[in-house]
Formats: sequence, structure tokens, C-alpha cells
Amino acid sequence: MKLMYRLMLSFFAIIVTLMIIVSISFINVTNNTLYHNTWQQLKSYSDSLIQDSIRYNMATQSFEGFATESLNSNANLLTRQNVHFAIYDTTHRKIFASNGFAPNMSRNDWQKLKKGETVYTKLITPKINTRVSNSTSPRMTEVSRPYFYKGKMIAVVSIATFVSTIEQNMRQIKLNLIMALLAASLITLAVSYFLARSITKRIDSLRMATHQIARGNYNVEVNDSGRDEVADLGRSFNQMTTSLRESQQEIRRQEERRRQFMADAAHEMRTPLTTINGILEGLQYDAIPEEDKKHSIQLMQNDTRRLIRLVNDNLDYEKIRTNQIAMERKVFDASAVLENLREQLAKKAKEKHDILKLDVARNLRVYADYDRFVQIMFNIIQNAIQFTDNGLISIRGKRVEKGSQFQIEDNGIGMTPEQLDNIWERYYKADRSRMNTKYGESGLGLAIVHQLVLLHGGKIDVKSTYGKGTTFTIFFPDRDYAPHNSQQTNNNDKK
Repeated sequence: MKLMYRLMLSFFAIIVTLMIIVSISFINVTNNTLYHNTWQQLKSYSDSLIQDSIRYNMATQSFEGFATESLNSNANLLTRQNVHFAIYDTTHRKIFASNGFAPNMSRNDWQKLKKGETVYTKLITPKINTRVSNSTSPRMTEVSRPYFYKGKMIAVVSIATFVSTIEQNMRQIKLNLIMALLAASLITLAVSYFLARSITKRIDSLRMATHQIARGNYNVEVNDSGRDEVADLGRSFNQMTTSLRESQQEIRRQEERRRQFMADAAHEMRTPLTTINGILEGLQYDAIPEEDKKHSIQLMQNDTRRLIRLVNDNLDYEKIRTNQIAMERKVFDASAVLENLREQLAKKAKEKHDILKLDVARNLRVYADYDRFVQIMFNIIQNAIQFTDNGLISIRGKRVEKGSQFQIEDNGIGMTPEQLDNIWERYYKADRSRMNTKYGESGLGLAIVHQLVLLHGGKIDVKSTYGKGTTFTIFFPDRDYAPHNSQQTNNNDKK
């Protein structure tokens, strides 16, 4: 069964059940009210009987009995209204009975009456003359009421009327309620349909949108107005589609970069492989003069290192990305490391007519993995040299709160805001015109740097102005503030 019809039946069942409960309660209350009203009327008849027929001796101020004529007159009058009564004295002896009315009162009833209580009996089957009732056991409701004079009970009046009148009224009320219930059920059915439709309509829109998503169309949004659960689901659905669109765009972007990288890698590998193959063929056929063999071997070595560097960059990035890299952090002198790097890169800087300026506090302590620290600084300084001609590259280091901070600043070509947003991305190259240089062939250098700094629990920021230069700022936290895993902690403890 469809959800709409299930909801519709649920609403209908709930409302109809509620109406039935209310109707039953109303019938019970009405039935009790009818009986109570009848009893009140019978009590008033009983009081009128006593007032009309009781006789007092004014001289002695005593009760003398009841006037039979008055009782007969009232009996004839009440008989026309289907009311019958009997009067008893204190000895339980019947003084008067209209139409042979003879109710049965129990000993418990008499005890209540002597205490001054009125006894109400919802249903009795008294004896009565056949001329007023064709039934040998007429069904009646009765009120028995005591009367006192000067604190002593003088008589008890038992007065009753047929319940057929009450039952007839109840039948009419029940018939009216059934008609009202049928009409209300039809209205409820219509209301349930519209309520169910209002809910399932929004769910249907979600279902159709889901089908669109399944077909690969992520440019789908549903109406999420409202504060109910369906609206919350709509908002979550829209957030999901937004995430899917962004993921799809990112996948396409990464796929484009992957294809570009494969093209670049193939291009980068083809040149050294061609060189190596040409030299090997020359050596094989003894086509290279003896004096040029040493230089040829040196060329092969350089191109081989270039290929190894390309492969190692990819392997390093995958190890870092999949958290397979082991970090062995310790405290060491960063100023000595940076001085060594300046000396190693001095030749490359000289080839670009750059000046490497080192401004680092002596004995600057840093907590890091030694090899990875060297790799981070080497890549950033080398990157600065690559994109700076006839310029100044400043390397600074100092102690800051909770760690050590390093800055590599150059006055090279700089970067645009778009390039700044993408420099940490894998395979990205800020200046594609330089992809044939022997540094930074893969576009993975800064991506590796970024991941390594994060593994240290540090931060790396970059500021750049196109045409004016770039500044990298790297922060390494001290031992007390750096994140540690169990493996790293054990390694450090061994040291």
C-alpha cells in the first residue's frame, strides 16, 4: 500500500476512534443526565404528594395521617404521566398504592431511609395493574424518599416511572449521533486525504530529486521551507547535493590535473630517457669520442637523478597522504641545518643571480623530524630560487610562543590570488612555462611540504603579490604542544 493511503487510513482511524470514544462518553453522560433529571422530577412529585395529602392536628401539633381523596386525585393525575407511587408507614406497612404499584425495597434500603437518605434505583420490575402496563414485569426507575415530622420519620414515598420514555429519548440521541458520525467520517476521509497528500507530495518531490541524483544530475534542489522533519530532510538533501556537486567538481579538477600530470610526467621522462638512450647507443657503437665519454656519463647520471626525483616525489606524497610515514621527532639546532642548506643551494642561487641571506638566531632549537625538516626547508628555498631572477631570498628563524617560526621571503615573480588558492594542490604548477626546468617537475613539492608541516602539528602560511614576491611562514610547535601518536611516542622514548 502506498504511503499516502497508509497515512490517510492512519489519520482516518485516529479521528474516527476519537469520535467514537467521544460519542460513547456523550451517550453515557446523556443517559445519566436523563436519569438524574427524571429522579429530580419524581422527587418533586413526591414532595407535592406529601404536601397535598398530609394531615396535622393543629391543637396537639401532631401528625394524623394522609387524606385519601387527595392521594386518589394525585394518583389519577400522575397515572396520565406514567408515574406511580406507594406510601409506607414506619412499620413498612403500605398505606396507599396507585394502580397496585408494589415495589420491592430491601432491608438495606430501609436502613438508608431511616437515616434520612434518598434511595435511587435505576431499574426495577415492580408489580402493577395490567390496565396501566401490558407487561407482567414493567421496567421502571424509582426514587424512595423518607419524610420526617419533629425529627421522627412518619412516612416513605416510593415513586417510579417507566424507563421506556428515557430509552426512547436515548434511541433518538443515538440515531442522531450515528448520523453525525457518518457525516463526520466522510468529512474526516476528505481531510485525511488532503493531510496525507500534503505530506506525500513533499516526499514525492524528494523521491524524484533522488532519481535525478541517481542519474548523475547533481543540480537538483528541493523546497526546504518549514520547520518539520520533512523540511529538515529537505535541507539535509540540499546540503548533500551541494556536497556532491562540489565533490564532482573536485573529482573533475583532480582528474584534469592527473591527466595533465601524466602528460607532464611523460614529457619529463621522455627527454632524459631519450638522452640516456642516445648516449647508450653511442657508447654501444663506439660513436662517442673518448674525451666526451666522461661528460656523456655525467649527463646520464643527471637525467637518471631527475627520473628518480620524479618517482620519489610521488611515493613520498602517497606515503604522507595514507599516513604511512614514520615521524622521528627530536630537538636539534635549526640554525646549523639552514646554514648547510644555504651552502648547498648557493650554486643554484648563483646561476639565477640570486642572493641567499640567512638571518637565524644562533642555536635556534626546533622540535621536528630532522630529515623532514630538511626536506621542507629545501623545497621552499629551492622554490624561491626557481621563481626569482636577480633577486634577494631571505631566510629567517626565531623563537615564538609555543614553538619556532621560519620565514622564506623572495622578491621574485609572485603569485596571483588564484594561484595562491591552489598551490597546496597535488600536480598544481603556478608557472606552467617553467615545467621543463629541472626543479619542481612534478608539481608535488609544495603539496608534500604542506602535508609534512601538518604532520608535525604545525602551520604554514603564504603571502604573495604578483610581480613583487612571496613569503612563506612555517611554524613548528615545541614538544609539549605537538601532537603525538603512540608510535612516535615510543620512538622518542627509545631515544
